[in-house]
Amino acid sequence: MGMLREVPPRCELFARGQPSNGMFGVLQGQLRASGTGDDGRVAILTLVEPPGWVGEIPFFDGLPRTHDLVAEVDSLVVQIPHEPLLAFLEREPRYWRDMALLLTAKLRLAFIAMEDTHRLPIADRVRNRLVLIAEGYGEWSDGISRDVSVSQETLATMLSTSRQTVNQVLKALEAQGLVRLKYGRVDIVDLKGLRRPAPSGG
Repeated sequence: MGMLREVPPRCELFARGQPSNGMFGVLQGQLRASGTGDDGRVAILTLVEPPGWVGEIPFFDGLPRTHDLVAEVDSLVVQIPHEPLLAFLEREPRYWRDMALLLTAKLRLAFIAMEDTHRLPIADRVRNRLVLIAEGYGEWSDGISRDVSVSQETLATMLSTSRQTVNQVLKALEAQGLVRLKYGRVDIVDLKGLRRPAPSGG
């Protein structure tokens, strides 16, 4: 059922309000899931990197897309069209559980992010989000540190704060030897250390 697609930067795979055109698995590159309010402000929900999947919600509720999905960089994705996949799931209903596991994993992360927003200082929120991105939002479990391909502006938008605030936190993390700042990305130097809560007052 899958179709390979090469997707250039800023190419839109789907937009909020559109009917489902299937699911997308990321093989190379990075996709950005976001939403734009009536005032034009953009909320970046997540960055999807290999081996992440996105686009499963309409299979459960039959409603239009909840957000926009755009390629951040040159990407290679596999697209599973909506109708063939839905027909397959109806023939083989045992695979609905796998779809549900994908959905609930994202719901769990959404609850964690909501709690972080209300409970944690910005330093801990930045650390937590860097760890989530480095671990592929739960897709990677080998403990290996990875470069985080995210700009400070994007990270600030994801955390609903200013770029200046994020820059201050990242510079403090760099001084602690936890990260190394480079253009358009953050190198994770000490992933285990980054998982620990920020020092009191930091």
